[in-house]
Amino acid sequence: MPGAGPRRVRGHATYAVGVDGELVFARAGFGAQAIGYLAGWDLQRRLHEQRCRDEIPDTCLLLEHQPVYTAGKRTTPADRPAGDPGAPVIDVDRGGNITWHGPGQLVGYPIVALGEPIDVIAYVRALEDALIRTCAEFGVAATRVDGRRGVWVTGERDGTRGPNGPGAGSPGRPGSPGSPDRKVGQIGIRVSRGVTMHGFALNCDCDLAWFDRIVPCGISDAAVSTLSAEVGRSVPVLAAVDVVERHLADALGASSWRRADGLAELVPPAAAVS
Repeated sequence: MPGAGPRRVRGHATYAVGVDGELVFARAGFGAQAIGYLAGWDLQRRLHEQRCRDEIPDTCLLLEHQPVYTAGKRTTPADRPAGDPGAPVIDVDRGGNITWHGPGQLVGYPIVALGEPIDVIAYVRALEDALIRTCAEFGVAATRVDGRRGVWVTGERDGTRGPNGPGAGSPGRPGSPGSPDRKVGQIGIRVSRGVTMHGFALNCDCDLAWFDRIVPCGISDAAVSTLSAEVGRSVPVLAAVDVVERHLADALGASSWRRADGLAELVPPAAAVS
């Protein structure tokens, strides 16, 4: 596909997605100030409309959510939790299947105008590259897996490979027999009027038991992991935020980037989230 190949910028592969101006990061809420999903989704829509009208520059929201399951357009009934999962289940307008968001997971919502011709594949690759580079800075060798979206760690953590290697854990958890590949970063996007919504999630130090209640991303034969589980030490969300900002701006090809001086710089005070 034309434009899908990466170009080299500042020593890294950068995908030609048309994001070549300033990229502004807005930190919306972490920890005790984690954002409810519906409030965050409403904020996304407000910023999306403003970006479509060229009222704001390319922007990326960074935050933690309160616990929630979000079901994309390809979610099947078998993927959903049975009974009360302990958190809301919300159907959303992004691609992909069901996943979980909550404490210990860094979520990013780039609201960026893609250049013409719009190349969604290149954009997804750029997000994946940013997460792969972020993982590398924490000592985690993440990669892509053919036929599967997102960012993965392949093989058992003790160096063995294959379904019969050592390891313990419940299905869908790190080290599970038969599930040697572990997903640490999820991606689910939407492009409307040439501007992106939704985005990515990086598992930093979240409780993986939340994923046991669903078929994460519709994949039943793989596991889920966190940066903390992979390196054997705590990697909190706030430790990853700075790293993600730098690598995302680089992967998207932004000419410069900065942090917004609070959400009020981008949206009216009435649009505050909680």
